[in-house]
Amino acid sequence: MSRALLLCCLLLVGAAAPVSDGPVKSLAGRYYKQFPDGLVTGEKYTGEDIVEIVPVGRDAAYVRIHLDYYNGHQCGIYGVARTEGDALVYRARKTPYEDQPCVLTVRKSGQSLSIDDGNSTCSGYCGARGTLSNVEVPWSSKRPIRYLARLKHSPRYRQALAAWDKGSH
Repeated sequence: MSRALLLCCLLLVGAAAPVSDGPVKSLAGRYYKQFPDGLVTGEKYTGEDIVEIVPVGRDAAYVRIHLDYYNGHQCGIYGVARTEGDALVYRARKTPYEDQPCVLTVRKSGQSLSIDDGNSTCSGYCGARGTLSNVEVPWSSKRPIRYLARLKHSPRYRQALAAWDKGSH
């Protein structure tokens, strides 16, 4: 009887233990940061960084990243990333102005959403002052995407899913 009771207790404890959802579910949402920015002419404006992550499968998510930099320079990239460990990894075989493939990693790191393209493998998606290396957006800025229906009808989203379906991202 005591063995059966012990086994039941162990099963209940195991059932109550938190199960990791993986990066697709845990990273899904919209991240947003505003900051003072400016032009070399002295004009000031508000810059913004936006990251959207939308699950498209158990191990894949649509990722769109828009980052603002000084003097109006920007980085903009979107596509379907796949899970690798605790991260979403986007791989683009064809990159603008670069001979090497773009590999972009998105993961939670401490209190931030971390974006990194290793050795600037995705620099072709950025203006002169922009980078996708060692970028952090506050985790606390994460919100549900309230405009999901509109996003899913956008040309970027449709193009990314079509490329993913063909396996040619």
